Amino acid sequence: MVIDCSYSVTGEGPALFLIHGIGARRATFAGLVEGLKDHFTCVTYDLRGHGLSPLPDGRFGLEDLVDDLEALRRRLGIEQAHFAGHSLGGMIGPAYARRYPDRVLSLGLYSTAAFRTEDDSQKVRAVVQAMRDKGIGPVLDTLTARWFTDEFAAARPDVIDWRKQQVVDTDADVFLNVFDIYAETEMGPWLHEIAAPALVLTGENDGGCNPRLNREIAAAMPNAELVILDALKHAIFIEATDRALPPIRDFLLRHRG
Repeated sequence: MVIDCSYSVTGEGPALFLIHGIGARRATFAGLVEGLKDHFTCVTYDLRGHGLSPLPDGRFGLEDLVDDLEALRRRLGIEQAHFAGHSLGGMIGPAYARRYPDRVLSLGLYSTAAFRTEDDSQKVRAVVQAMRDKGIGPVLDTLTARWFTDEFAAARPDVIDWRKQQVVDTDADVFLNVFDIYAETEMGPWLHEIAAPALVLTGENDGGCNPRLNREIAAAMPNAELVILDALKHAIFIEATDRALPPIRDFLLRHRG
């Protein structure tokens, strides 16, 4: 069943849908929206079961998240748009483009993963299993250490606590469900089908969505560009929107439509 997700619309110009990741909120993109709203109508939303969006009834998969995004597009009456997502959002966007290619002006795949080796996949599954065995709370420090650089964590413990609280405030079944989707989705077999211009971007030290995987993603897509942000880990928009914004803005303006 489709969920009518809670959303915000800011700015003017061609539409840009921004899709957040696991246990996050549309607020992830606050800084990015601020830097793009002069040229783009930025649509941010909370995934089902996150933030202000309704809880789903039972388990769901990647295609259900695509359904939610398409329902939001229809509700807003937007014919074509740019679509960009972070982490799990970087899987939802391409899955949407595969199903609705004529709706997509460009794609942003930010800090996401494909072409995982068996070892890569096992590491992700182990994190999910640890949360099922021990509870989400005891694993949160492990997650935030993967998301933020040590320097940022030391300088901004308030932001780390804010991000942890987002996870705590997310229904545990929903959080584990979206983590399962992230762990089990493999875009490698079909990314070559996505013809839209794409920006593939990740942090140099992002353990789960590392440059090796992102180079393969960019190479597989017919019309993709790759940007690696030095020294950053996973939470690029919370820690360093000032560094992520310039290449994203440049790409979007060149493909503005």
